[in-house]
Amino acid sequence: MSEYFFPKLEVVEALAPYRLRTTWSTGEVLEVDVGEILRNIPALAPILDAEVFGRVHIAEWGGGIEWFDTEFGEDNVYAWAKEQAGEVSHEMFGEWMHRNGLSLTTAAEALGISRRMVSYYRTARKAIPRSIWLACLGWEATRPNAKTLPRTLPTAREYAAAHA
Repeated sequence: MSEYFFPKLEVVEALAPYRLRTTWSTGEVLEVDVGEILRNIPALAPILDAEVFGRVHIAEWGGGIEWFDTEFGEDNVYAWAKEQAGEVSHEMFGEWMHRNGLSLTTAAEALGISRRMVSYYRTARKAIPRSIWLACLGWEATRPNAKTLPRTLPTAREYAAAHA
């Protein structure tokens, strides 16, 4: 896990099957369903036992949650919880940057925001506003050059041709 990741996990508790309530240093209390993840990774199958699942705790050195020798990094848990709550996660933002080959500087230029704000969004130091995420998707769909901005979005056919 990155040393630059901001929200720190302070409390984790098991809820109904495969749901966790997490409390963060930001004051947020988020629930996350990890059932699908547990079912999709054979090595995690023992955690599907309700008694084992109920033993969830913060990892000994912090930075994640664990049951025995298995842990999820707190940055992943935070991102899953945000996404399941219908919000934009730092992982979604980072994937957008990677998918489009953008650095902090080029992402800032693309969105018309400061490089520092891009860094804050990428490391979850600041919540990503819906308007910024929609700007990311719009930029990806249109790929405007630096001198002009499109007046409309491409049609489905134009988009498909541009991304073929």
